Amino acid sequence: MLGGAAGDALGAPVEFKSLEDIRSIYGPEGVTGMEDIGGRGGCSGVALFTDDTQMTLFTAEGLLRADTRWNDRGLCNVPSVIHRSYLRWLLTQGTRVEDPEFDIEDGWLIGLAPLHEQRSPGLTCISALASGKVGTIEEPINNSKGCGGVMRVAPVGLFANQATAFELGCQAAAITHGHPSGYLSAGFQSSMIHLIIEGRSLDDAIDISLDALQQFPGHEEARDAVERAVTLGKDPSMPRDALTVESLGHGWVAEEALSIALFCALAYEDDFASGVCMAVNHGGDSDSTGAMTGNILGALNGVEAIPPSWIEGLELRREIETLAGDLLTGYRGGSDWWDKYPGY
Repeated sequence: MLGGAAGDALGAPVEFKSLEDIRSIYGPEGVTGMEDIGGRGGCSGVALFTDDTQMTLFTAEGLLRADTRWNDRGLCNVPSVIHRSYLRWLLTQGTRVEDPEFDIEDGWLIGLAPLHEQRSPGLTCISALASGKVGTIEEPINNSKGCGGVMRVAPVGLFANQATAFELGCQAAAITHGHPSGYLSAGFQSSMIHLIIEGRSLDDAIDISLDALQQFPGHEEARDAVERAVTLGKDPSMPRDALTVESLGHGWVAEEALSIALFCALAYEDDFASGVCMAVNHGGDSDSTGAMTGNILGALNGVEAIPPSWIEGLELRREIETLAGDLLTGYRGGSDWWDKYPGY
């Protein structure tokens, strides 16, 4: 989760900029590290993340609240609890949706000032949550496959077990994104993160997650995007540069964001900084692809692989570490939770 937040912060200043503009500002190599950007908005010494990490933290909160509810009551609809946490995020963005069944302002996360700043929130996330409806795979809320679902689901991989990580990732994304490519890409990312945390290689995590992906209707687009990334990532003759990244898309939609993140992770499996830098230096959704690549490479290599200068000034670093630790502790100590859980 620290890797994802760092990748998000690194890509934030260049989101919406063309590759030509990035190079004109930062030089021919583009952004090469946190020292280049000086914090988002020129705030020296502080690495500011975007709505991607904001929503990731509220995903984590939803999972932990679901765990508490299960332990207290012996029953829980996990996506419903995650949805309520997303309504808290929506409140931080200036929109309140009333629900008499819960206190929307409850909890310590909503009290953190950086989460109340509007940092280019996704319009699909805003509109879907403001509708008062809860999207599901069975009853999609829209036909969106934007990357706003896939970029926020890494916590699912830390918390769920192998049998549930893929589908719960899909469910979390389907709350706001109803196109199969939107939520299946999220399921793939969740599954892959979980498998890596469990000690699987990146290749194995991709293969197992690809098998799970292909069990769902409408998987073809996401499958093709994954296979393109794997083909390019394993081809030693393929240039590791922005043009290759852009051949996979620009990351505005979920399957393209997943494809870019996979390619960058495969290209620099043991080099966090190089992989994340490549993920943000393109003319697309740089913060999301940076965040997702950071999630993958962070899971693979651990916090020690992240350049210290990238996380020393990362906002809410301690809070992110706390949430990540709670998620992993919940999973490690809570296998009984998933064994008994009847589904979602």
